[in-house]
Amino acid sequence: MSTTSSMVFYFLVFLAEILMFGVLSLVLFWVVYYRGGFAWREDVAKEFNYHPVLMVTGFIFFMGHAMLVYRLYRCCNKLTAKILHTFLYLMAVPCIVVGTITVFDSHNLRVPPIPNLYSLHSWLGVVTIGLFALQVTHTLVVGFFSFWVLLCCEQGSAKFRAGLVPVHATFGIITFMLAIATAVTGYTEKAFFSLSNYSQMPEEAWVINAQATCLAGLAILMGFLLYSSRYARSRHPVAIVEPPSSSHYVMTQKTYYYRDHE
Repeated sequence: MSTTSSMVFYFLVFLAEILMFGVLSLVLFWVVYYRGGFAWREDVAKEFNYHPVLMVTGFIFFMGHAMLVYRLYRCCNKLTAKILHTFLYLMAVPCIVVGTITVFDSHNLRVPPIPNLYSLHSWLGVVTIGLFALQVTHTLVVGFFSFWVLLCCEQGSAKFRAGLVPVHATFGIITFMLAIATAVTGYTEKAFFSLSNYSQMPEEAWVINAQATCLAGLAILMGFLLYSSRYARSRHPVAIVEPPSSSHYVMTQKTYYYRDHE
């Protein structure tokens, strides 16, 4: 990238980082200051507070950083980027699993119980979690065979592995955008259920709306950063130099070999 493009790129990444850390800080502040903090099954209302915090941590914070890995480390060893990408995805798994358990507990253990899976928020959540599960399965199973086992036959499997990359990347972006849409509908639902004076915009309403606004801005920034080809990971070009002989000396990423003149 040119100097100007690099400056724009890192400025946009800086804004995305502010929004990801910002929405995580806001959701923690919201549930502690306005919703009474955390508890387990002895207080199901406070057990629910784990749900927004863990879902934002898993789907927005860890998954967002996992997708930015290939943009931030364009020139580094690709294996290192893959390991970091997988690690961040795996960090999101326990957050999402526990966050899902807490919301079902907060519905089922109430007196009287609250019905499950009836709202738009819950339907979007089911789709988002399903896509995330497919992504994790791809990362652990398909990714293991395509990027690790098949590396022993790198040249023969290169086309197959290259075909999997856009599928995995596209579904990752779709899952992230769905997670943002699910979170926004969840904030709206919680505001209507918990704030009788929501239309009068009390302090808590401002905090809730600020979180949703941060998520909307993050969707725009991440969409641009991840879809723009100018910020894609750089490829290693083949360099052809003219040695003092009758052959072309071709340099590839891992090997050196001679290609005779035709």
